[in-house]
Amino acid sequence: MKTELPIFTVDAFTDAPFKGNPAAVCLLPEARDADWMLAVAAEMNLAETAFLVPRADGYDLRWFTPTVEIPLCGHATLASAHILWQTGKLAADEVARFHTMSGWLTAKRIGELIELDFPALTSYEADVPEEMIAALGVQPVSAKLLKDATGRDRNYLAEFSDARTVRELHPSFMQLRSLPYGVIVTAQSDTSEFDFVSRYFASAYGIDEDPVTGSAHCALTPYWSAKLGKTEMMAYQASARGGQMQVVLQGDRVLMRGAAVTILRGTLLV
Repeated sequence: MKTELPIFTVDAFTDAPFKGNPAAVCLLPEARDADWMLAVAAEMNLAETAFLVPRADGYDLRWFTPTVEIPLCGHATLASAHILWQTGKLAADEVARFHTMSGWLTAKRIGELIELDFPALTSYEADVPEEMIAALGVQPVSAKLLKDATGRDRNYLAEFSDARTVRELHPSFMQLRSLPYGVIVTAQSDTSEFDFVSRYFASAYGIDEDPVTGSAHCALTPYWSAKLGKTEMMAYQASARGGQMQVVLQGDRVLMRGAAVTILRGTLLV
């Protein structure tokens, strides 16, 4: 006999359908094994699929790309909170609490936006691999290596001299797949609407370019806060779909505020 599980697709960090970053959200009555979740994520074939399991003090939350489980994901967390409110699992004024590989994360509604409370990620100076420069085709001004929320090296952060360079990059994804980490590229914005722009190439994790990446902004926010002398900023991720968010640095935490739109409701038969 087949079990029917509710599953949704949500566009995150946007208030318009088919923009921002799509994530699948699957509501589970009880935990499933990692191989099964990875198979579902591969079937959904989105940047991330989130799995939620209720617990007494909130929800267990895990994130999977089509190829690996990841320790932190912003847009799929925003999508998960959005679905919990939309389905009535949480009251509109209730805080969403998630137990994850990166510790407790929370989300709450602020008007039309959802605010995520995430850890700020640290970075340190690193040599720029020649393979990365060759893959990007442009020499960055500087590069750092980022640790994820579990303390492991995970991404390069490369700053470029202008926003136009970031927008017009056409990297070799085949070459990027040879790197052990993802690559965040960024520059100060050339418009008054935003403070900085970025893109994220995650070929090492099965995603050539992620449309809008919350976890990347856990590093971008303290990075640009130090350079610009601001703790509240507007960020734009210049992917083909595009997405934006408000970011706030509060000590060792980053607040990210964005909208979400549900575009699909379905049933997973298992």
